[in-house]
Amino acid sequence: MFAKFLLLFTLVPLVELWLLIKVGKIIGAGMTILLVAATGFYGVVLARSQGLQVLYRIQQDIRRGVVPTNEILDGACILVGGAFLLTPGLITDFLGFSLLFPVSRDIIKNIIKDILIENFKRRVF
Repeated sequence: MFAKFLLLFTLVPLVELWLLIKVGKIIGAGMTILLVAATGFYGVVLARSQGLQVLYRIQQDIRRGVVPTNEILDGACILVGGAFLLTPGLITDFLGFSLLFPVSRDIIKNIIKDILIENFKRRVF
């Protein structure tokens, strides 16, 4: 597991750097920096608004006496998506926005649920 994380935390920044250099050669260094800064700014704004919506839904579920499991998973996705958007790079920005937009977040949540259920079944049975 340590080797996987080491590989992940080594390869992802290198690929991000390579991609930023390639994009910088095409659109220029200034525009590339502006692109990364703009995605970070808009990502924070989107993460805040999505997070507040999820918080409101959690409060509604608690008032009705319902466990807000789906909303908690939404909140986790938004938190991770916001962190990805604060990380400079185009791949992490894409992943971050994917976790912030409700349509793509629902697809990712279903994948996460399937993985969690499969892992739970393996451990229990």
